[in-house]
Amino acid sequence: MVAVLSTIGLLMGLYVAWRLFWPLRMPTWLKVVLSLLLVGVAVQLRIVATFWGTMASPEIPKLAIATLATGSTAVLLLALVMLVLDAGLLASRLLRRPRAVAALRTRSLRPAAGVLALMVSGYGISQGMAVPQPRQIEVSIAGLPAAFDGYRVLQLTDIHASRLLTGDWVRRVVDESNALTPDLIVITGDLIDGSVEARRDDARPLADLRAPDGVVAITGNHEYYAQYQDWMQAFRALHMQVLENSHLQVRRGDAALTIAGVTDPVAARYGLPLPDLDAALAGADPSAPVILLDHRPRNAREAAARGVKLQLSGHTHGGQIIGMDQLVKRANGGFVSGRYDVDGMTLYVGNGAGLWAGFPARIGVPSEITLVTLRRAP
Repeated sequence: MVAVLSTIGLLMGLYVAWRLFWPLRMPTWLKVVLSLLLVGVAVQLRIVATFWGTMASPEIPKLAIATLATGSTAVLLLALVMLVLDAGLLASRLLRRPRAVAALRTRSLRPAAGVLALMVSGYGISQGMAVPQPRQIEVSIAGLPAAFDGYRVLQLTDIHASRLLTGDWVRRVVDESNALTPDLIVITGDLIDGSVEARRDDARPLADLRAPDGVVAITGNHEYYAQYQDWMQAFRALHMQVLENSHLQVRRGDAALTIAGVTDPVAARYGLPLPDLDAALAGADPSAPVILLDHRPRNAREAAARGVKLQLSGHTHGGQIIGMDQLVKRANGGFVSGRYDVDGMTLYVGNGAGLWAGFPARIGVPSEITLVTLRRAP
């Protein structure tokens, strides 16, 4: 994956530099310098990971991350714009439309597109760093005990505490979450980026999440990239109940609700337990409705077949940018954002509270804290 991302960044940088700088009237040495700078920005993740941290967790100052991310996102956007312009130019030549050819070869067109891409990218990074706003939904569940009608489950997912989304940001997310007064808080993976030592202060505010039935968490893929076992201990020290292919019960008198959680498929790389829904549900009360926490949404149909009533997932970040969601959807079983009816089960895929610092842009896909109110199905 690292090699793929680096190669894509390199190719985009070279293409944009070729189409943006080389048609301009300027000294060759200046074209070379500008091209090298642009390519460097396009592959900044690889450069930073080589010297400061990792691809999963760049360990450089917040302002540097935001600045480099603005540049690399602008290169991505500009590459897409350039492809459209060049495709239009080719079509115009084939169709012998000289006016269209002249318009698409206007010397100022591509520099203007570059400025626009940079502005849009800056906006996207600011949205990616914004504190998420609450989103409230209701989910009807057949067989839900009357005691749980109106039960409020708050979902946080993809917090990605990092050098970009620091402890102060996490504190504001915690405050927003507590203000919604949920009965239970669930965190569906990717809480952090980086080692326990590097993120200790950034993760500490999570200990102040408050709900009568506690805080339940599962792992995402990013926990495996740095000291998985140490993070599991750290999360428990922050008063979270971590579910690793296991479940717990929430009770209201004689009524019960089962909360189950599975691990992430990336565990295979590290010789750790793979997601196991059978193990997670082993011994569960067959009369209690099941809410499944699964970081990735793609196995929702399997969960529905096992009788799960509600699955809460994340991982996709909602696609982050309008249009890109269609690509993300294909890699996640056709699910990317919001509510889905999956063979009678409700799947909800949260857009995430935060983002990976390597690509922290949101354009038209807002972050969220999700409050799910359970209702008895008529």
